[in-house]
Amino acid sequence: MTVATTAPRRGIVVEPWALLLAFAAAVAIRISVAAPSGARSIAAGLVFAGALAGLAVVARVGLAVNRRAVVVGIVAAAALTLPVLLTHGLGGHLDHAGYATWAPATVAVATAEEAFLRGALYDAVARVRGVDAAVLVGAVAFAALHVPLYGWRAVPLDLAVGLALGTLRLITGTWTTPAIAHAGADLVGWWLL
Repeated sequence: MTVATTAPRRGIVVEPWALLLAFAAAVAIRISVAAPSGARSIAAGLVFAGALAGLAVVARVGLAVNRRAVVVGIVAAAALTLPVLLTHGLGGHLDHAGYATWAPATVAVATAEEAFLRGALYDAVARVRGVDAAVLVGAVAFAALHVPLYGWRAVPLDLAVGLALGTLRLITGTWTTPAIAHAGADLVGWWLL
């Protein structure tokens, strides 16, 4: 695999509070666009992904893709889906209808969430409060963004997944690993839930 690395560009410092306010605005916009469709709204997901990707670009998040990041991301995706597979088995959307439209949108949303949460926000919080706080703040934000979509019952699972994704960022040094794990788990989740 070819290693493509772009280090974070310097020169702009975005404060964590400003990123969190912008994140809250992006969530509010997603909810507004989704209206009655809720979590099923592909348009709302893509608007949200665009907003988060834009915030990551403004914060000058770098991109680092290497063999280790990809392999760890794929293994983590399997680890994230294994409990669901063991407790529920196959039984989600066993047909292919809608998958071709849903899958790319889901990858875009998961990637943008990780570029923002484990990229821009992680870097900003780590700079001010350290990496432990960066993992925790990202996990709480990840759980909070899912409340309007799935309700409060999803918070414990989303918090645990957010901590796992933050830990992946911590151990690999790049947001691309949690992005691969997140997108992979979501894609497999179609067939399980």
